[in-house]
Amino acid sequence: MNRPIEKPGALDLPGIAAGRLAPESCALNFTDAHPPLNPLQALLEAERCYYCYNAPCIEACPTGIDIPHFIQRIAQDNVLGAAETILDANVLGGMCARVCPTENLCEGSCVRQTNESKPVEIGLLQRFATDAYFAAPSKPIFTRAAPSGRRIAVVGAGPAGLSAAHRLAALGHDVVVFEAHSKPGGLNEYGLARYKTPDGFAQREIEWLLSIGGIEIQCGKQLGRDITLSGLVEQYDAVFLGMGLAGVNSLGIAEQQLVGLQAAVDFIAELRQAKDLSAVPVGRRVVVIGGGMTAVDAAVQAKKLGAREVTMVYRRGAEAMSASAYEQQWAQINGVTIRHWAAPREILGSDGFVTGAVFAVTRDENGKLVETGETFTLEADMVLKAIGQSFVAEPLDLSLALEKGRIATDPSGQTSHQKIWAGGDCRAGGLDLTVEAVEHGKQAAIAIDAALRA
Repeated sequence: MNRPIEKPGALDLPGIAAGRLAPESCALNFTDAHPPLNPLQALLEAERCYYCYNAPCIEACPTGIDIPHFIQRIAQDNVLGAAETILDANVLGGMCARVCPTENLCEGSCVRQTNESKPVEIGLLQRFATDAYFAAPSKPIFTRAAPSGRRIAVVGAGPAGLSAAHRLAALGHDVVVFEAHSKPGGLNEYGLARYKTPDGFAQREIEWLLSIGGIEIQCGKQLGRDITLSGLVEQYDAVFLGMGLAGVNSLGIAEQQLVGLQAAVDFIAELRQAKDLSAVPVGRRVVVIGGGMTAVDAAVQAKKLGAREVTMVYRRGAEAMSASAYEQQWAQINGVTIRHWAAPREILGSDGFVTGAVFAVTRDENGKLVETGETFTLEADMVLKAIGQSFVAEPLDLSLALEKGRIATDPSGQTSHQKIWAGGDCRAGGLDLTVEAVEHGKQAAIAIDAALRA
């Protein structure tokens, strides 16, 4: 694991500033956080697998990858076969190998985890196989079925939308994907820590995905501004909504307009698109409010950019954080302080700039979060909000049933409108994981195909 590098003489002034570290230090800090296995390591790790019948790791994988089968193929030196097994179930298997919380999913269910407290490194083996395939694809894994003559609109080129588009194209349909950003990829392109997906991997994976043909992506097309849902329903045979969550949850306190107070997702997106990381401004003292994966990604990257102090603050204890224990440890290894049992009460500012944040100490009282009456203040020149995102329904000019603020669907992803399906983070009842979004898109595509052929 690489730790943040700080050079003597690095810019250490108060306030928000670019150039806190030299370009070469930033480049080193943001190299691949988890280097891939080499062939010998992959072989040795593959041979640890028991190749279980009715393997619990398959049940734990949202996309149902036949994990023992692909690992066995690696052990047999059939890496292409392993990649085929993975990508047939999960077309974004390369990215998922990098960002899935495997410790909570497949590896958490591994028999070796139960017996030895050390699971088979399934995520790294999945990356080994998919990386080898993308480096030298010897033959197409997918081919298109005969043209169906049907056209489907997909809103959002994130994991759910791309997965749906690919499966629909494979089934012979023509697909047009409308994406609000200037690039496809969704959270894979804009919302993940840069050290998790270096070297432009997200776009290389998408380029391969589109090679199947039959998919047109139109970027810069936002629902409610450039296109309408009613118009898509009228012009296309079916519509899939995979536009994610556009809203950022408020802190529940007064949020005055201050330089240095921003959403963590915006900070991460700026980092992902920056050509020169040393030019990205960051505070000297950074406070990140939240306890999920986004909070960890923002906090660690702030430290890697050269922030002197970075503190994550979460209202409950470590066990309640949505970031996995592994991610919490990763944050601490990289110099981030995590403070539990504290809720924001006030953002402090002076002359239009953030100067700190006041927190109320909290405790659990019979399952209810209460404030103790004690407060403390953290000095900060940057405060990043990472307490979750919300679905914004305003762009929908057709009425769809909602559930807890997101789009309600049946198990196949069909909404209350017979021509509209939805998946990914905008769909109610999900886990908000890339791998689940991929499965949503795949299952919705199969359901759309069945409905169009009925």
